[in-house]
Amino acid sequence: MSKDSYVHRVRPGAPGAPILFAFHGTGGDENQFFDFSARLLPQATIVAPRGDVSEYGAARFFRRTGEGVYDMADLARATDKMAAFIEAYRNESGAGAVLGLGFSNGANILANILIEQGLFDAAALLHPLIPFAPRDNAGLAGRKVLITAGQRDPICPPDLTTALADYFTRQNAVLDLEWHAGGHDIRPNEIDAIGRLVEAYR
Repeated sequence: MSKDSYVHRVRPGAPGAPILFAFHGTGGDENQFFDFSARLLPQATIVAPRGDVSEYGAARFFRRTGEGVYDMADLARATDKMAAFIEAYRNESGAGAVLGLGFSNGANILANILIEQGLFDAAALLHPLIPFAPRDNAGLAGRKVLITAGQRDPICPPDLTTALADYFTRQNAVLDLEWHAGGHDIRPNEIDAIGRLVEAYR
């Protein structure tokens, strides 16, 4: 796989600065978090891929057969393909750190890459849904993981959010779990939590 395996936007950063990958939610595209990411880390290389799966015209990173029911074979395909894309950009940029930010479906592909292959030094998972028991990965020890969630999110039930947070804690990741009282929407306290996560990389 190469850097051309996804439609994407990129902004080159300063030498040695971090590289941040931004993953959109279902129906979004490479523009959804690109400008936000660029403001978040002005010196970083920003890469925002577009999901290569269409669900009734809405872009996604992997297929599902129903709400919260994943096509696990396609998730494995997507994880391997995206990991190769990430590694191609990481190797070219010579980045000092590899960071990820994803919302909803984008958080899910980001989370699964973390679970299966690591790759990220820090990751912000906004409203992720991992409806299966992830495998243990000792390589996650010390990696920084932020999970944000809504207490009334109809798409990402709070018990599954807590289960994912517990998983990363068991892997000895440095976990921050940020809740708000709403649903499947991004609130100001989540933005603040993302800022805290990346502060050391500015």
